[in-house]
Amino acid sequence: MRIMVSADMEGATGVTWTDDVVPGSPQWDRFRRLFTGDVNAVLAGLFAAGASDVLVNEAHSSQRNLLLEDLDPRARMLTGRHKPLSMMQGIDSGVDGVVFLGYHAGAGFDGVLSHTYLENQITGVWLDDVPASEGRLNAAVAAEYGVPVLLVSGDDETCEDARDYAPEAELVQVKECVSRYAAICLPPARTAELLTGAAADAMALAGREERRVRAHRIEVEFDASHLAQAAAVVPTVEQIGTRRVGFDAVNMTEAMKAFKVVTAIAAGAVQGIYG
Repeated sequence: MRIMVSADMEGATGVTWTDDVVPGSPQWDRFRRLFTGDVNAVLAGLFAAGASDVLVNEAHSSQRNLLLEDLDPRARMLTGRHKPLSMMQGIDSGVDGVVFLGYHAGAGFDGVLSHTYLENQITGVWLDDVPASEGRLNAAVAAEYGVPVLLVSGDDETCEDARDYAPEAELVQVKECVSRYAAICLPPARTAELLTGAAADAMALAGREERRVRAHRIEVEFDASHLAQAAAVVPTVEQIGTRRVGFDAVNMTEAMKAFKVVTAIAAGAVQGIYG
């Protein structure tokens, strides 16, 4: 059994605010070790339950946060930018299941450091008229390749979101959201035990499924009109409201590629503290 781990950081053990996840600060140095610890806990469970190969796709921000020197030596790690499928790079390599580790709630929803791709410029994303977190978007990509979502970890809001888009998956709540920048956190020894146990149990779900390939529509709402105007210069992207754009794609892979372009252009249009 070959498994992929898509590892984000906002939903990792103990993470609650900006400095925990932004490279360069002492807090980031501290939490990248806890982040690596979460990954190793999941790897322990996957390998114990029969995984023969695990690819860890480093999926947070610069995608250079995990400590390779501390990673379980049985795993392989995909690190760095820029990857065609971003957080889901590797899903097309014949894997039998995917783990969403350290995930978070989507833009416009409660949750620790909740957002969808851009940290604060996007106020909502919809996939086929359903509000979409990164988890929902990535689950749709996985379904296109016939890969089941085995496990999702993060705060309580993340787990509640996952119950809808991945109802069969194991869920691990490592913290309880109090506000965007505060949570009741379990210590690493507790979360490691939970993650390892859930990962081992989740291996029962591994196995290729029928590929679900179909057309999709994504709509994105920004916090300012000029970001929608900037994104609408992309061919196939239409401005459908003062702060909202939408586009159609023949499949989820193409939809996510277009979404990446839209978010990159919007991020480039942000001007200092006025956004």
